[in-house]
Amino acid sequence: IASLAIAASDVVVDSVVVERSRDSQSEAGTLQSLCWGSRYVGAAITAYFSGQLLEIMSARSIFAITALFPLLVTLFSTSIQEMKIVPNPPSDSAVSEEEPGVAERLRSQAGELFKAVTEPRVLLPMLFVLAWQATPNASTGFFYFLTNELNFRPEFLGRVQVATSIASLVGVWLYQTRLKDMPIKKVLTAITLISIPLGLSQLILINGINRQFGIPDQWFALGDDVVLSVLGEIAFMPLLVISAKVCPPGVEGTLFATLMSAFNLAGIVSQELGAALTSWLGVTESNFENLGLVVTACNLSSLLPLLLINNLDKLEEQNDARGDE
Repeated sequence: IASLAIAASDVVVDSVVVERSRDSQSEAGTLQSLCWGSRYVGAAITAYFSGQLLEIMSARSIFAITALFPLLVTLFSTSIQEMKIVPNPPSDSAVSEEEPGVAERLRSQAGELFKAVTEPRVLLPMLFVLAWQATPNASTGFFYFLTNELNFRPEFLGRVQVATSIASLVGVWLYQTRLKDMPIKKVLTAITLISIPLGLSQLILINGINRQFGIPDQWFALGDDVVLSVLGEIAFMPLLVISAKVCPPGVEGTLFATLMSAFNLAGIVSQELGAALTSWLGVTESNFENLGLVVTACNLSSLLPLLLINNLDKLEEQNDARGDE
């Protein structure tokens, strides 16, 4: 029930953000930065205090406190200004006409959604976004390496989570202040080319080269995660802007929710491809002989979506058309 409520409110928030993004295309990046920046502030606070609260409070008390936060959402929702939709009074000619039933309205909305998704100005940019998200990653095998080979403890991994949440917030800030006015194609291409050598820096930790220079494994892993989180968030923000910009009027919330569902599905595909590659190369919870090869293959695969980056030209054409209106 809680997940259903969160999903419903999330769709409403997405609808509002998409509507505001369409009203002012130049502010689309600002709105997405604000939303996701707020999310990462909450994530950092939660990661920092959750462990400490369990030491001084019972689990029931913590659940009671966290149950109050959805009430704040209800309170803040009253500040949203929206135009009320008043149905037109039926005319004499329409008195005999029956209102469409729920099934008919759902069928009509599904048809509008399918039509919107299959339009080239929506489909082509989203194919790039999904390809970007679906490239395999080596997180599963690398996590086993950190915990089983390097013996990183849960408390340290918790600190890493706090640091990466803060780093993600820094990435949002950098995109908002420095990069949101740059062409999306340039931002994504640059981030891809920069992230590959930085992602390959995990090979240094896998082969223990950092210890030869006196850098402890924990410090190197923490710094590596922080830098990659900043770059990952800078790359993620343009993808959200793309998703918001392609949504046509009338189906904003439904289409954006559909795109985000597809985005999450692509993330699952990424995890499964990475897990399959890890298994195929014989990397297990105790055998990390080919982990470097997995990391290398996954990082180089991030170049593949650039083959579709010209699909974003449809997005630029759409923005130019709106600017001429």
